[in-house]
Amino acid sequence: MDLEKHPQKPVAPAEPHAGIRASDADRDRIADILREALALGRLDAEEHSDRIDAVYRAKTMGELEPLVRDLPATSTTPRPAPAHTYGPDNETEPAESMVAIFSSSTRKGRWRVGRRTNAFALFGSIEIDLTEAIFAQRTTVINATAIFGSIEVRVPENISLRGGGTGIFGNFEVSTLEGTDAEAPVVVVNGYSVFGSIEAKPKRGKFIADLNKRLRKHLGH
Repeated sequence: MDLEKHPQKPVAPAEPHAGIRASDADRDRIADILREALALGRLDAEEHSDRIDAVYRAKTMGELEPLVRDLPATSTTPRPAPAHTYGPDNETEPAESMVAIFSSSTRKGRWRVGRRTNAFALFGSIEIDLTEAIFAQRTTVINATAIFGSIEVRVPENISLRGGGTGIFGNFEVSTLEGTDAEAPVVVVNGYSVFGSIEAKPKRGKFIADLNKRLRKHLGH
């Protein structure tokens, strides 16, 4: 066979970064593309909600990229300065743990929220109230497990709330919330309940106000 007359078709290379773990910044970038697509009418509200939920469940770049493959990138128009200022995102920061075994555990009031919290309730109850908390990073993930117990998460009305999980002879409910400010904090609640209950929803009448000023004071600036 004459290879010059019958050249072989090149084989498309596999995407080398598909298996790379996605960072919070990667998820935020994809969420921005989806948000703009919703504003321009490329996606309807249901499609946008489904894809956003998938964004914050994604673990790798290979899971994120198909979510925007049929959409153009965000516009190159300079974006206004963010209304909120966050501290440095420390990915090595250990997760905070809350455990309630035949007992109860509560976290509320003025406190600094870490990047990740693991909550485990066994014949017990856990309450996580974020309505007066300081968000030192944009994305906060709460991994919740309730076995014959309950976990309640309450957030301010003006942030974004995401999540997904399973209830086995129990209840898992996240009241999805879309913050009007694109730079507002995002809380993601994942997990499962077995003969238990996990519930995350906004607390009516509670808002994050003047976050930038509060965070600068908290960080000593």
